[in-house]
Amino acid sequence: MLTGAFDYPLPEELIAQHPTPERTGSRLLVLDRETHRLAHHSFPDLGHFLHPGDLLVLNDSRVIPARLRAKKTDTGGAIELLLLEENSPMDWWVLLRPGKRVRPGTRLAILAPDGSATDLAAVVLEKNEEGRCRLRFSGTDRFHDAVERWGEIPLPPYMHRDNAESRLDDRERYQTVFARQKGSVAAPTAGLHFTQDFLQSLAGRGIDHCCVTLHVGYGTFAPVKTENIDEHTMHEERYELSESTCDTVNRARAEGRRIIAVGTTSVRVLETVGRANDGRLVPGRGRTRIFIHPPQTVSMVDALLTNFHLPRSTLLMLVSAFAAPGRHPQGRDLILNAYAAAIEQRYRFFSYGDAMLITGRPTVPTPALSI
Repeated sequence: MLTGAFDYPLPEELIAQHPTPERTGSRLLVLDRETHRLAHHSFPDLGHFLHPGDLLVLNDSRVIPARLRAKKTDTGGAIELLLLEENSPMDWWVLLRPGKRVRPGTRLAILAPDGSATDLAAVVLEKNEEGRCRLRFSGTDRFHDAVERWGEIPLPPYMHRDNAESRLDDRERYQTVFARQKGSVAAPTAGLHFTQDFLQSLAGRGIDHCCVTLHVGYGTFAPVKTENIDEHTMHEERYELSESTCDTVNRARAEGRRIIAVGTTSVRVLETVGRANDGRLVPGRGRTRIFIHPPQTVSMVDALLTNFHLPRSTLLMLVSAFAAPGRHPQGRDLILNAYAAAIEQRYRFFSYGDAMLITGRPTVPTPALSI
């Protein structure tokens, strides 16, 4: 299957640079994957498409302020660090920019966001074939506290900030209200639309929720560069499933209730574990490189709430597979037609953009809710 089949034109002005004033203030495009009908709504209308007994599965990973400023101690050259994965509390794999000429042994002084000096320092231990560097930090015995103090939220490359005030706002808004487990370098953006009040309102009407953890990696923004998608090497992400979440999801599935994944990250966890255990969830933690694309079938999820994804991205391919399980090119066509309608209606795209619900008939017909 060719990667170019998942391309689409997007006017640059539709890439959301900032969140809506209120979390629930986004628009909601609803695609019925059985009738192929599209409907335009606002996010609070989500309740019209949920039913008592539905189970929302959220990703509770928390974005860390993983972007650090630094300078080379020998030349004073400016360097930007992006923390990727922790090997131990002071030992991390990172991306360096510019990083081409950085060699093992290079020493870095970590700076505050305003460019002033800090006590934190690092030395480059090694560099792998992907261009990532392994760093050992020093200067503190509370590294995570230092990162919280000196780090900045690592916004996607398509978002631009020109002042410190905007970056401070992102510390709150580029984070879900239910984020608990630190580890992501990008937000699970479908969850950004929820408030605690909205979740409680849904719960009061018989719509429960539970959480999985998938730490979103920087690879989520990487387009598929191979001509054929089957040749793409999928990025790896860490996940964790609690016993209580497994019990909740397994019980809901056994009772014929719908599982509503909030975000592609939740789908990735559920499908990774479900496929390995004959459709049942078992608690544990691990790493996943699952690549869901047409004509695969997503079997653990009945409806999907998601944002609008980048052209040629693995996430666009995942939602295309979900839209028409086992059928290609129908799923891709359904999604790209929906995206074309969203562009015509001036929806906002990507991380801070509007939401999309892909749904169908409920497992057990029940009266719709109005929130």
